[in-house]
Amino acid sequence: MSKARPVLVAAGDPQEAKQPSAIYLSEYLLDLNEGAGFLTGLSDHDRKAVRKLGTRCIVEKGGGIFFQGDAHTGVWIVEAGRVRTFYAGPSGREITLAYWSPGHFVGGPEVFGRGRHVWSADAMEECKLLFLSGTSLQSLVRDVPDVAIAVIQGLIAKGKCYSALIQMLGTRTVSERLRQLLLILADTHGRHEGDVIIVERSITYDQIASIVGATRQWVTQSLDRLQADGIINLNRREIAIRDLDRLH
Repeated sequence: MSKARPVLVAAGDPQEAKQPSAIYLSEYLLDLNEGAGFLTGLSDHDRKAVRKLGTRCIVEKGGGIFFQGDAHTGVWIVEAGRVRTFYAGPSGREITLAYWSPGHFVGGPEVFGRGRHVWSADAMEECKLLFLSGTSLQSLVRDVPDVAIAVIQGLIAKGKCYSALIQMLGTRTVSERLRQLLLILADTHGRHEGDVIIVERSITYDQIASIVGATRQWVTQSLDRLQADGIINLNRREIAIRDLDRLH
């Protein structure tokens, strides 16, 4: 993980584009992107008020956004790119909590800038972020009711995300978690080619292992078994899901 900090850039509205969904372990695929509309529910006037108090920044691929143990200073709204949040145990082993896509914010739960971060965040690719300090966000919540609603809705979505993760880790075997992750990737990032669902391999085996709570070797062996069973096909660029029913 890089200790590079976000690079500040001039403020301005990002270019709107269709963006992929967030990814985290959950039984409820429809909930994955809940909370992504942090700014979209605001009027143009209110969005301008938010952007006026915020600071645009760019984080290069692999760069750190905030770090476990650091003091909370505010939140970062993802405008482009993907952000990973993760926890590192005393042994150094990491577990990925989620990949956040544009529209989501990271940096909670202390959105007003109290306490210390209990996990870290880094950029999976070059990211454009809008940073709102805790004091700025507190001022906006007091003055703009729709911002307060957006903050509450975002925190609700985050709470449901981490609750779903705990449920998956506590009640599913690692094999079941791997299959569920493949189903999530098929639903959020897959494209249909006849009866086959193609998922581009934008997530490495190491990253899959960090999500499901396993080793890279175990992930490799398990995916090979799924391929031998005719459920998936693997190559360097993609995972082809051939039998969605059996994956379920």
